[in-house]
Amino acid sequence: MNVDQYIAARVSSDMKTRLRALAERRQITESVLLKQFVEVMLCTGEEGTEEIAPPRPTPDRTTRLMIRLRPDDRLLLRERAAARGMAPATYVAVLTRAHLRSLSPLPREELLALKRSVAELGSFGRNLNQIARAANVDGAVAGPGADGVQAMLRICEGLRVHVKALLLANQRSWSQGHANDK
Repeated sequence: MNVDQYIAARVSSDMKTRLRALAERRQITESVLLKQFVEVMLCTGEEGTEEIAPPRPTPDRTTRLMIRLRPDDRLLLRERAAARGMAPATYVAVLTRAHLRSLSPLPREELLALKRSVAELGSFGRNLNQIARAANVDGAVAGPGADGVQAMLRICEGLRVHVKALLLANQRSWSQGHANDK
């Protein structure tokens, strides 16, 4: 809908005060409240009989939402978005979606780091399979001994614990708003 027209009216001080108070109670601006009044009047018609209101366009993914932030909140927003490697508007959109849908989003950089870790673990597992296969066929393998295998298992366990902690920190950071949660 193209909104390019402006309506103005002069009112008494008392009416203006009452309008402002009503708008504040509804937590909207006076302009939004007046626009709502006009829409209601246009939808009900002159004689109070209901007319069919024109269909409102369905908002899509590209619909913009304007918000006002205090300067200190805007600074925090910029810092937290930068810590996640995101534009502030993208950060707010992802955070809002995560809150509304109870999600724990994973920023691209963190997701790539996890994918690399999983790929390394896969490679490690394939190498262990090759060693085990050779041991089963030949009966003896020139490779890591029992101590070496135990060390590899400790490395895998450490990586698992680290990835699990990363996922928990990510989830906590989205709910608390801090990207560098320890």
